[in-house]
Amino acid sequence: MYVLRILPALLLILLFSGCSLLPEQIDRTKNWSASRLYSEAKAALSQGDYETAIKYYESLEARYPFGRYAQQAALEAAYAYYKYDEPDSAIATADRFINTYPQHPHIDYAYYLKGLINFNRNTGLVERYLPHDPTQRDSAAARQSFNDFAELVKRFPNSNYAEDARQRMIYLRNNLAQYEVHVANHYMRREAYVAAVNRAKYVVEHYQQTPAVADALAILAEAYTKMGVQDLAADSMRVLELNYPNHPALAKLKGHAVN
Repeated sequence: MYVLRILPALLLILLFSGCSLLPEQIDRTKNWSASRLYSEAKAALSQGDYETAIKYYESLEARYPFGRYAQQAALEAAYAYYKYDEPDSAIATADRFINTYPQHPHIDYAYYLKGLINFNRNTGLVERYLPHDPTQRDSAAARQSFNDFAELVKRFPNSNYAEDARQRMIYLRNNLAQYEVHVANHYMRREAYVAAVNRAKYVVEHYQQTPAVADALAILAEAYTKMGVQDLAADSMRVLELNYPNHPALAKLKGHAVN
């Protein structure tokens, strides 16, 4: 009976003594300086341990919110989130950096990083290692990426990242145009010819000098033919033949015209 009476007391002593050790065990960075936190975060980042890097960067910003280490931590934390496959957190962190340090010498990288994050958004494991057609994915992230890169080029035309951003914008613009063509073809298969015309016209009007324009003209010619609007069908086919005389759709379109 005596043993049973003292058992709860012993358990309480052990519990509280264990709890007193817990914070020290968890927070081993408690007495780290700003430089130590930054160097440890940087090392974790370089080793691909993005979760640890994020934790150290956030601790650094919380404990030492002023100074060069905090500024660099804010920027590198955005990159760590990006590599950790947390695009929303990465964008939010980059935006916070831009708003907090608008005169920072590396502010252009924050804008570039936003574009890069959206450029690779919705790219899953399968798409990373197997061939895929990016023009058939949802275009929202691609549009945002294009806008992010455009903002960088506009604000910092001489940035070290500007030329890469311009090349990515060309790629994105071509993909966005081709995405519209995919949608137009979808409407053609459903015999929704007015919707197909609207999508194809959008490509011709807004994505000039992209490869998708040729396919858009072919869709216009076929859709107008199906709708019985022969003058617009002939105009579309004439423009297609003039600018893309070897387009594979021409033979089929001319056959429809003869019939």
